[in-house]
This record gives sequence, structure tokens and C-alpha cells, in this order.
Amino acid sequence: MESSEINPGEILELSGIYWQTCTLHAGVKLDIFTIIGDGWADADHAAGILKADERGVEMLLNALSAMSLIRKKGTDYENTPLSRTYLCSDSEQYIGHMIMHHHHLMASWNQLADTVVAGGPVEEMTSWMQDEEQRESFLMGMFNNAVNAAPKIMPLVDLSGCDTLLDLGGGPGTYAIHFCKAYPDLSATVFDLDTTEPFFEKTVASFGLEDRIMFQPGDYKSGNIRGTYDAVWMSHILHGEDYENCCLLLGKAFDVLNPGGLIVIHDFVLNDTRDSPLFPALFSLNMYLRTKGGKAYSRGEIVNMLEGAGFKDISFKRVDNPNDSGLVFAKK
Repeated sequence: MESSEINPGEILELSGIYWQTCTLHAGVKLDIFTIIGDGWADADHAAGILKADERGVEMLLNALSAMSLIRKKGTDYENTPLSRTYLCSDSEQYIGHMIMHHHHLMASWNQLADTVVAGGPVEEMTSWMQDEEQRESFLMGMFNNAVNAAPKIMPLVDLSGCDTLLDLGGGPGTYAIHFCKAYPDLSATVFDLDTTEPFFEKTVASFGLEDRIMFQPGDYKSGNIRGTYDAVWMSHILHGEDYENCCLLLGKAFDVLNPGGLIVIHDFVLNDTRDSPLFPALFSLNMYLRTKGGKAYSRGEIVNMLEGAGFKDISFKRVDNPNDSGLVFAKK
């Protein structure tokens, strides 16, 4: 490459991308997209509803338009199909809870360099989960993500012949709901902390599945899991724990599985070189900032954990989604 072709533009663009991130977060936090709705709105109308500064609202709307998240005509603004589908809080495909979860993570990411030097998390997940707003953003963000990911995951997971499913750490029960919808003879148990039960009850009731999906409160690290199951589903659980605790959890899953039972692990899975795909590599840093030992694990590490717990017939499938998640299957 000629020296004249080398310039800092790409690096500077990457450095300043957080300006767009903060603009999106502000739009979601202020519910700008819902205010616009299916019609048109100007800055004066939006500012009046928000009881906010009209000049600032206009600048925010213009920036969102420049980012192609809304469209501007004259002094009025309308949603794009993308923003109407995913950024309006009255949409069934709303992802704003996850965006607000990302917003709550920004303070810790700003301390990444100091954390790398100090070698410890900025703020452990157990502490910020006590904050009601952050807990709701996280749990409902997980729900939003699962709702959008489930259609791509369901065809990859075969639960035919299974009568009982344990959704370990299943939060609001989104995947348990989708599995029960796909398999009419299946019943499920969601095991999670008691603080998640209100979200679980609301979500399961909205699908009319209260008679087929139960909630079992407990801490999967320190408590016992009651019952036996034909299948265990673990979505985005391992990355929150250190290697030792992951092995402990998989051992507990093995113990409650019936002979011949299936375990399916859904997570952000790194290649064995640990430097790709990009999202799991970045997500590993996110867990470094928030936990004492969590990280994104490589395919080989997960295989070793499963074999150590006694599982056999281990296989892997990549999920076709933007965050490069994967599915690891094994049998008891």
C-alpha cells in the first residue's frame, strides 16, 4: 500500500462511533420514536410532550435523521420501517430494553483501561441487578433478544420425544415459551432467582402457558434443582461464570437429566484461537468488566467442560444472527 493511501480516517471514525451510540440511546430513553409513531411530528410537538428544550430536541431529531433512523421532510420527521419495527415501545419487536441495558453498561466500559490494570470488575452484576430500572432493562432486554432470535434457533433444536424441559437461568421464560409452542406435549420449568419471578409470570401469562411452564426459584450455583428432565436448555449462562462454576453448573445439569437426555448450550462462542468472531471477543471484555471470572468461552473449552461432566456425543451449530452466537449439543 502506498503511504499516500494510509490515513487515520478509519481509526478516527471508530474512535468517535460512540457519538452515534449516545444519540441512539438518548432517542430510546426519551421514547422519541414512539412519539413520532405512525405519522409525522416536528421538534415543537416532541419537545412539548417531553417537556424538554426544543432546540436540543431538534438537534437530536436531525442527528437521528442523519443516521437514517428517522426521515425528515421540511420541519417534520417520520419513522423508517426499521425504527417503527424495533424502536417504538408499542411494537412487539421492540429492542429498546436491550439498548437501555447497553446504556447502563457505558460507565463501566469507560473504565476499561483502569480495569485491565487493576484486574478486577468495575461493578459486579449482583450489585447493579438490585437497581429496579437496570434489572428490568436487562431482563426484558433478554426477552426482546430471545423473541428475535428464537425463530432462527427453533429449527436447529430437536426436542421431539422430550416431555420435560429445564430452562436453567431462564429469566422471563422466553425460550421455554417458544419450545412449548413448538412442542405441544412439552412442559417446562424455569429455574432462576426469585427476583425474576414477576417478569416470568407476566411473560408466561401473556402467552397463556401458565399450565405448562412453572417457575422454580433458586440460585443455580448454591441451591439444588428439583426434578428430573428430558432436556436442559442453558442460554447465555456460562459467560457469566468462571470456568470452575461452569463445570459445577454442567454437573448439576447432568444430575437432573434423565438417561439419554439432551443438553443445549446457547452462548457467544469463540473460535479456539479466541480472537474471533468479533462480537464474542468484545463480549468477553464486557464480562471482564462486570464479573469476577466471566468471559466468552471457546468451543474447545465448552467441549472440555461437557466431557468433564460426563456428557457424550457433543456437536456444534452456529446461529445465523448478528452477534455470532452458537449452540452446543450433548447427551447424557
